[in-house]
Amino acid sequence: MSKRLPPADLPNMAAALRAERAEMLDFTRGLTDDEWTAPSAAAGWRIADVVAHIGATARSFYTPAGLRTSFAANLEQVNEGPVDRRRNWSRAQVMAEYQRAGRRATTLLNVVRRTPAARVRAQMAELGRHPLGLMIGGALVFDHHTHLRHDMAPALGRPVPPTDADRMRAVLTWMIAVLNNQVAKAPVAGLDARVALTLTGPGGGTWWIDEAGALPPSDGKVAAHITAPALTFPDWGTQRSSWRDSDVTVTGDTELAARFLDTVNVI
Repeated sequence: MSKRLPPADLPNMAAALRAERAEMLDFTRGLTDDEWTAPSAAAGWRIADVVAHIGATARSFYTPAGLRTSFAANLEQVNEGPVDRRRNWSRAQVMAEYQRAGRRATTLLNVVRRTPAARVRAQMAELGRHPLGLMIGGALVFDHHTHLRHDMAPALGRPVPPTDADRMRAVLTWMIAVLNNQVAKAPVAGLDARVALTLTGPGGGTWWIDEAGALPPSDGKVAAHITAPALTFPDWGTQRSSWRDSDVTVTGDTELAARFLDTVNVI
């Protein structure tokens, strides 16, 4: 993570990953075969493909496949390959890999977070460089949380699984770290004046964002203040929905805030 942001709480990340894996297993066990092969809200992917994607992502953290992700120009494009290769797998095969890969990735995180390797920065496609512990825990918690609650449950008309402050804090830590890199790579005009982003509710917080990325609030002024429920950020913050149609409130320089919000797309 950027030196401007505090280090990730890796014990919380590890606990959040265990909780999200348990949530995914509970959800998938209850699916009928028709639901398993039904379309998800992720374009072109069935429910089965989403689970296969998460299993393949977990596997990439401890196999050479991860190198393709590190040096890829486009993460969404590189994600299609593993899904395509698993498209004809049986439900049992997909779930077996998901459980095995998730267990190994969780073990890896628990080992890495106790060593100096947790701070070693590694590249993840266009998402930039991140400390290894944050990358493993953050990416996997975010993937589970977002796909399950925004791509799977709603597409099937099933209740959205609950979450809690600790899991949301892990999700938001990763999203803000990615956003930090994206803003620094492609600054928004006028962002040197800074905007504040406050996400309210479970796991929420406030971050200041300028042309160099994100940082904790400090003394000084901001040109605009953006406020939204933390639970909605994984939806509009990934451009699954428009921030304009979400419960997002802007005060101050609304034009600057809108220019910034239009660029937010954490993948």
